[in-house]
Order: sequence, then structure tokens, then C-alpha cells
Amino acid sequence: MTDAVEEVTRAQLRHGLRVATSIVAMAIVSGLGLAGLLGHRDVHGPPGTRLVAFAALGTVLAGEAVLLVRGRSWGRLRGPAIAVVLGASALSYAALPEGRTSTGVDWISGSVNWVGVVVLLDRPLRAAASFLLAHELIALLHLILSGDLSRGSLTRFATGSVAVIGFPLCLTVVAAVLLRLSAAAANSRREIEQVRTAEAAESHHRRQQRLVELSATTVPLLEGLADGSLRPEDPAVQRHCAIEAARMRRLFAEADKVANPLLHELRHCIDVADRKGVVVELDTRGQWPEPPLAVRRDLTEAALVVLATALSRARVTVIGGADLVSVSVVADCRETTLPAPATPGVRVEALHNDGTVWVEARWQRTS
Repeated sequence: MTDAVEEVTRAQLRHGLRVATSIVAMAIVSGLGLAGLLGHRDVHGPPGTRLVAFAALGTVLAGEAVLLVRGRSWGRLRGPAIAVVLGASALSYAALPEGRTSTGVDWISGSVNWVGVVVLLDRPLRAAASFLLAHELIALLHLILSGDLSRGSLTRFATGSVAVIGFPLCLTVVAAVLLRLSAAAANSRREIEQVRTAEAAESHHRRQQRLVELSATTVPLLEGLADGSLRPEDPAVQRHCAIEAARMRRLFAEADKVANPLLHELRHCIDVADRKGVVVELDTRGQWPEPPLAVRRDLTEAALVVLATALSRARVTVIGGADLVSVSVVADCRETTLPAPATPGVRVEALHNDGTVWVEARWQRTS
């Protein structure tokens, strides 16, 4: 099914091309037709055939004007309209004197081609090319039947054919290219809209996930502070608030598009400790594969808890290899309870010694 946006774009461009081509055709037919009707009367003889041919072309152009006003195409009337145009060509050549093909007297040669292109503008290029060829074959048949096959007449016919076929055919080629470009532009616009819709849906899904994740730990804390069951001056509540603040910053950092998501999320966890006045050093060694989101959360969770509860100093070390990554933290903090990793491939170890805590989370990628 053709996309609505593409169809509207193509319709607007097609309408503009039809209007421009119709104006050109009307100007040419009026100029050449009046010249054929009023001029060269001594050559043409009785003007009856010229009047009929001119009226036929005028009728087709008037029909195009009506269709443009109504916003419609030729449809089933296209075939009869082309027959009328070719009939006008044949009638005019039948009354054209010998030796006048492709001369100033041959007004129909440069008129019929444009009227036919008007009718066939929104059709495939081969339709317009076939029509122009048929029109020229009628002129060639008149030249042959008249017996005027001299070098001069043939040269004049070939030269005139370049203009009769070339200019209208160039217009139809340009129209076809513009219509293809409009289709490509509409396709690009549709793809952009689809990407935006997908991004909006993904963003909404991420927001829903964040709300679910925060409702498990952060929301109860806020509710406790709001109803007075938790006291802000309580050191345990303060540590809990620092941990939840670090989790929220990590959660927001997970949506960022960065080259190294693990370090990016760790830096957001470190920022919470920095704001408390804790001096934090970050050291990285080696290169490691990008862990999945669930693994990154397990790798940063232990470090997050230690950093949020550190008193004055902490050191974070990230070591990576081709198929593993390790995040360790040394800090002066009280003994804390670390959550168990949710990912089976992550191992967490912790050591406590005289107010100093060392924690390491290690992930080994399996093939």
C-alpha cells in the first residue's frame, strides 16, 4: 500500500508539472495554430482542415484544464484523447501541400507533440516516447507519399525531428526523475518518522522500566521520609539516601549513548562520592568487551554501595581483557551488606580490615 505521505507528495508535484506543461502547450499551440490559420493562406488553401485540427487540439487542452481544476487525471479518457491528438496530426498532414513537411507551414508538427505530452505526462516514459514516435511516423509517411525525398527535405525532416521529439521528451524525463525523487524523499520521511516512533516507544519503555526499578528501593525510602517513619539525621538513613542517589544517577546514565558504558556509569557513581567530599581515584587498565546491561549493573552495584558510604577516600580500579572485566574498590567505610549479583556470570568478593573495605566484582564472558 502506498504511504499517504508519499502519495500526497507525488500528487502535489504531479499537479505542478501538469500545470506548467499545460501552460507551455497552450502557448505553443496558440502561437503555431494561429500562424497556421491566419498565415500561409495562399499555400494551405481552404482553412477547413486547419480549423478542425486546431479545434481538436484546443478541445484536448481545455479538457486538461478542467481536469486540473477538479484535481483529476485523464483515466479512461486518456486513450481517446491521444487518438484525437494523433487524428489531428494525420488530418493536418493530409491537407499539407507537398514539400512543406517540417517547414514554417507545418504548424501541426510542433503543436501535437506538446499536447500529447500533456496527456501522457504522468504515464511511464515509454508511453510519451511511443506517442512522439507515432507523430513523427505520420510526418514521415506524408513526406514519402508526397514523393519529396530529396536530400534537403530529408535533412530538414531529421533536423525538425530533433526539436519535435527532443524537447518534449526531455520534459517527460525531467518529470519522471522529479517524481522518483519525490518518492525517495517521501520514503526517507517515512523512515525518519518510523525511527522517531520507535525511539519514542523505546524511550517510554525505558521510563516504565526505571519507574519499576525505582519503586523497589527509592520509593519506599521517599515514602518513609515523607511520613516521618525515617529520620533524615539518622546515619543509616543518610547512607541509604546516598546509595539510592547513586543508583538513580547510574540508571539515568544507562540511557546515554557512549563508547564505554561501564566507565560512563561508574563515573556517575563516583560523582555522588565527590559531592560528599570523598577523594576518589579512578584507574583503568586494558580493554574489555562491552558487558550487557544486566552485567554492568552487577559490576557497578558493589562499587556503588562502597562509594556512597565512603568517608574520605576511595580508589576504583577497572581491569579488562579479551573476555573478562573486573571492577574493584578500596575505601574507608563501615562494613556494609552487598547485594548478591543477579547475573550468574558475575562474582563478587569483599574483604574488611580496620575500617577499610575492598570489593571486587568480576565478569567472565562465556562463548
